Amino acid sequence: MRLRLPEERPAEPPTGFKIAHPVLSHDGTRAGFTGVSLGAALPYGVLADASCVYGLRHRVPHRRCDCGFHCVHERAAAEALLCTAEHRTAALLEVTVLGAYIRFEHGFRYARQRVRVATVGPCACGTVAAALADAGWGRPGRRALAPSCAGCLHGRTSVSLASFARLAGDGLRVVAGRGGTPENPGTDGLGVAELAAEAALLQARLDWFQTQLARFGGPGPGGAGQG
Repeated sequence: MRLRLPEERPAEPPTGFKIAHPVLSHDGTRAGFTGVSLGAALPYGVLADASCVYGLRHRVPHRRCDCGFHCVHERAAAEALLCTAEHRTAALLEVTVLGAYIRFEHGFRYARQRVRVATVGPCACGTVAAALADAGWGRPGRRALAPSCAGCLHGRTSVSLASFARLAGDGLRVVAGRGGTPENPGTDGLGVAELAAEAALLQARLDWFQTQLARFGGPGPGGAGQG
């Protein structure tokens, strides 16, 4: 006799939490995420369908396989995963569980998801992140990004938090957290903190370009020029 799992028909899709690394396409036109465990080799967008990482042609999630997206029920459980060294630069994602899913004690395994909010941690120096910068590793065609303040960019490929959200699309919101706590995540649009971060990022890039110009003997923005 085959055991049948109980079926749920919730009025609204369930919400879950997970961690993932932000990634940027090599041409800088698309943004998304890559997982931290089994599906790390398969980057995904804000709205995405899961596939079997083993290449098997079955419906996801399958009871006899561990394929599909994974998330936990509690935000605190996902935040705890950020304590490990290899996950310190990952983002905390709040997701909507879509399609078929299997419920477990601590979370879901499911077929489809929408990433609603991505909370990025502080820069390695401890300052609230103003941007996501090249982390020094990646997947084919994708650069992994890590939180960075304006002062630690040092000319690396980077995007502001607002720019990452725009490139990812589908209504994603990206917020900067202080030690794992989001800064006013309920505010729509760009608030004072986000605008200040954008300004700091632009200033840091301007300072870097001035340094590069000085190396080649060219005048800076305030230097003498042709009249």
